[in-house]
Amino acid sequence: MKLADFKVLSFDCYGTLIDWESGILAALQPLIHRAGVAVGDEAVLAQFAACESEQQAATPEMRYATLLAVVHGRLAHAWGVAEDAAENERFGGSIGDWPAFPDTVDALRALRQRYRLVILSNVDRDGFSASNQRLGVSFDAIYTAQDIGSYKPDPRNFTYMMERLAEDGYRKSDVLHVAQSLFHDHAPANAIGLASAWIDRRHGTEGWGATAPPPAGVRYDFRFESLAELAETVARS
Repeated sequence: MKLADFKVLSFDCYGTLIDWESGILAALQPLIHRAGVAVGDEAVLAQFAACESEQQAATPEMRYATLLAVVHGRLAHAWGVAEDAAENERFGGSIGDWPAFPDTVDALRALRQRYRLVILSNVDRDGFSASNQRLGVSFDAIYTAQDIGSYKPDPRNFTYMMERLAEDGYRKSDVLHVAQSLFHDHAPANAIGLASAWIDRRHGTEGWGATAPPPAGVRYDFRFESLAELAETVARS
């Protein structure tokens, strides 16, 4: 299997293209200070991950901005303070403020020269539209949780994407899924037999950050420590 074998790169967005952990931590600061949370960033991200994955499983039809607001309220209760509706709403609306990783724009522009680029994201359309302004390219297709009615790692998200790509003449063997989260992306990609590339954004950092721990046996076909490394490898191939 070679990178040159593929025609389509499907991307997770948050954690892969957008630095959602920095964005989440920045947007949580008012609540963290109000609650006097004394644990470090990694513990905060782990609590966020647990609340988010539970909420996504419980309310798969809920728009992501609304879901984030609910998660914010759950964190307030977990940290022993009353939730604030306006604060919840501000957190839910913070998606567009989350920064892109420094290498994202240049890497996407380089990859666009060789591949069709697709988004498969656990977000709503408005949230991705706000983030897309930071990404520097136009994507050939965008599939969101709002379109599909479920959140990754539900395999329906990947089935939906592949059905849409098949309508455009692409086979599973044409597609490489590019993502950071082993839990949200690589495990369900494994389940449907889709090749994947792990962008190991957290290399050298213990824990799983803002994602839940992956299931045992999850695998990937390629590993890169940045999107820039993927783009550079493609350029040399």
